[in-house]
Amino acid sequence: MLLNPVVLSVLVLVILSLARVNVIFSLLIATVVGGITAGLGLEETITILVGGLGGQGETALSYILLGILAVMIARSGITGFLIRLALPFMQGRQGIVLFTLAGIACLSQNVVPIHIAFIPILIPPLLTVFNRMKVDRRGIATALTFGLKAPYMLIPVGFGLIFHTIIADEMKANGMEISLAQIPLAMAIPVGGMFLGLVFAILVSYRKKRNYKDIPTEFTSAAGAREEDQQWKWKHVVTLIALAVTLVLQIVFGSLVIAALGGIFTMFILRAEAWHSGDDIVEGGVKMMGTIAFVMLIASGYATVLTETGAVNELVESASAWIGDSVFVAALLMMIVGLLVTIGIGTSFGTIPILAAIFVPLSATIGLSPLATAALIGTSGAIGDAGSPASDSTLGPTSGLNVDGQHNHIWDTCVPTFLHYNIPLFIFGVVAALVL
Repeated sequence: MLLNPVVLSVLVLVILSLARVNVIFSLLIATVVGGITAGLGLEETITILVGGLGGQGETALSYILLGILAVMIARSGITGFLIRLALPFMQGRQGIVLFTLAGIACLSQNVVPIHIAFIPILIPPLLTVFNRMKVDRRGIATALTFGLKAPYMLIPVGFGLIFHTIIADEMKANGMEISLAQIPLAMAIPVGGMFLGLVFAILVSYRKKRNYKDIPTEFTSAAGAREEDQQWKWKHVVTLIALAVTLVLQIVFGSLVIAALGGIFTMFILRAEAWHSGDDIVEGGVKMMGTIAFVMLIASGYATVLTETGAVNELVESASAWIGDSVFVAALLMMIVGLLVTIGIGTSFGTIPILAAIFVPLSATIGLSPLATAALIGTSGAIGDAGSPASDSTLGPTSGLNVDGQHNHIWDTCVPTFLHYNIPLFIFGVVAALVL
């Protein structure tokens, strides 16, 4: 089991990432390790990698377009009004601010399903405020990631409905019936563990002040400092219209690409920005979100390589050989497998079908109930997502917090979210399997 290509590949990915090797290089090296140890040649591995890049093509494009829209909003000067309004309510209330950010992120999964779209628009302009408050950005990243994960695990609305439907459909396809209404009950205990992790992170781990430099950026330096931005103007009205258009298009079409394009063209057509400024705007947007877009593309190729080798199924089957009739050992190994698979692939949604194919027959053999099985599948699928270097649940917060270069993706986002969410998910997922 320890020599499985998935295990070796993920270990390489984690070690390189912790050693501060750029996540793109880490993913590429881990891909090569996974392919070669599975018996593929270097050329075949790279061919599969390149062929799999398109799996996240739409996501990558949407992130670039969101970055462009965020730059346009910052250039409008409306962020100055946001900061001046927010500052009186935020001073001395760090805990309240972080819980509020977690709440806003929760809304992005269910009530207004825009996922990470709000982060590059909301967070960069507020960095000046956070710096004055000396808020530890690791706490902000932890709060945002909670809101990007916990709601879809528990609430069957928006992205949550998609997640719950995948679990129910895949369980049924593999011979175990469960209704959608039962999934929230199955996920309640693991999500409770995540909430405890959030509370501990905000009130204990990152309660202390942390100093950051006020580094001028397009998002932070012009946040209301210019005299001409102190008065309400037509471009500010257009910016609000563009945001409304973006939100409506996302809800109607369910596409971040269409939504972001709608907001961008609204800004241009209504003359909040001149067409000839397009080069500077696009350059700023790519600078902000380009890295996250490329990481998602390479992560898609990496996942394709791991899937094509068959090493994921071998890993699950190897784990099942250790279980016997013990429910505790079964739950423990399922969590470990889910962690290894998902932390590399970076998506809980895409991992569920892989895990369900083996976990359902295995659970039936040892007598686990459908509720316990759903809890194990959902939690083991989600457990690697929060701390994965290739997950949008971690890449999204980093993109907003690192616009001034003072927030490290691995040590300031992935490690904090891994410690505060994956450990509780692991423990509470096993507990759920034992009591449901």
